[in-house]
Amino acid sequence: MNKPLRRIAIFCGLLVLALLIRDNWLQYLQADKLRTDPDNRRVTIERYANPRGDIIVDGDPITGSVESKHGDFKYKRTYKNGPMWAPVTGYSSQAFDGSFLEKIEDGILTGNDDRLFFRKTLDMITGKEQQGGNVVTTLNARAQKAAYEGLKARGGKGAVVALEPSTGKILALASYPSYDPSSFAGNSTDVDSKNWTKLQKKNNPADPMLNRALRETYPPGSTFKVVTAAAALENGKYTSADEKTESPLPWVMPGTTTQLKNEGNIPCKNATMRVALQYSCNTVFGKIGADLGNDKMLAEAKKFGFDSEQFTPTRSNASVFSDNMNPSQTALSSIGQFNTAATPLQMAMVASAVANDGKLMKPYMVDELQSSNVDPVSKTEPEEMSRPLSPKNAQILQSMMETVVKEGTGKNAQIPGVIVGGKTGTAQHGVANSANPYAWFISYARLGDGSSPVAVAAVIEDENANRDDISGGGLAAPIARSVMEAVVKSKK
Repeated sequence: MNKPLRRIAIFCGLLVLALLIRDNWLQYLQADKLRTDPDNRRVTIERYANPRGDIIVDGDPITGSVESKHGDFKYKRTYKNGPMWAPVTGYSSQAFDGSFLEKIEDGILTGNDDRLFFRKTLDMITGKEQQGGNVVTTLNARAQKAAYEGLKARGGKGAVVALEPSTGKILALASYPSYDPSSFAGNSTDVDSKNWTKLQKKNNPADPMLNRALRETYPPGSTFKVVTAAAALENGKYTSADEKTESPLPWVMPGTTTQLKNEGNIPCKNATMRVALQYSCNTVFGKIGADLGNDKMLAEAKKFGFDSEQFTPTRSNASVFSDNMNPSQTALSSIGQFNTAATPLQMAMVASAVANDGKLMKPYMVDELQSSNVDPVSKTEPEEMSRPLSPKNAQILQSMMETVVKEGTGKNAQIPGVIVGGKTGTAQHGVANSANPYAWFISYARLGDGSSPVAVAAVIEDENANRDDISGGGLAAPIARSVMEAVVKSKK
């Protein structure tokens, strides 16, 4: 071979080698990047080429799919009772992507999850179109309906979370006002875009797309006194519900000349913790917090889940109990004011841990993932998260919370034939407490066999209500009661 031909052959060989390197680089090293590139329209078209799998509650789908009338995406998502279930499902939109379970479990719902490889291979061999799998939730349809309709009837804004204390299963997760994910599930440049725009906070001050159950933190007010009582028992400051506390009246917060006030003429001087919780004495629990100190109060709050995000698998904002506070700030925080802030999920976890004899279970809302032929792909097992209370101290606190409902501020939560424990809260907020307070109620129901099937947290924010009419016992307790009743009835 002469020299010019040899050079041409070498050059052609190098071109082939470069092509092979480039081809392998694209197929293997860049495959995931190209597959997930938002500008890769083929991926998006494939995503909507088949009906999505369903999100299941009590054995029935709360989602569906219909053929699109616009564009090259074949199927779009539909929702049954969309506003009621939106805090659980989130949305799946051809134009605006997805959120919550629709986003987190997208691989299962579209059928693209690697765990469905065997099913996809069988479908390919048999010529069957790819189908999505199902997400089976822990939700209780009756409890969710009671929660949502209670919030809707009350008006304003608010949220409810219900848990099964023994497992951590989320039974209800409601937020109001809400939205219908079906209204922007398609890709119409007119209808879907307009509906989406109307729901954004800048255009809708009610912010209906905010999941208040998981993503809003509120001052918990007097419901936090349950955590403070737990800290007192766990640290040995008091060893029973009925020994008198060292609580003078008036009580001046340490390092200040400011008296901590109680609401109304109530028997708080040296009251027992039972009486103090029954009447919601600020002085008793503020002094307990100041006496224990920031470190011990923070440690107990963290055992209940404060200062950590929760994943259900949907992310919940971290609730807050601050560090490095002086004694008077710790006192205010110990009655659920100052910097203390909590999601409704967090306060349901507090009630759940007390009801479950001091054991806090990790909250979760996905019971099982299934393939398209309903074969299980994965199953969630209950997981212990922490032990904020010993069984003995939990039972002491149960007796205190049950007194609140029998004889105190939580009477509106009473259920005939069922033992109910609870705590009301009316949390101040706004500059110089100028805004209407938040109405809270946390509770649990206990059956005759000693089991506790449900713990609930409900919060109401109503800017238009008469300030004097706002109370946890008056606004939030009836909603919590209806949710507990729904769960108890479903057990029968």
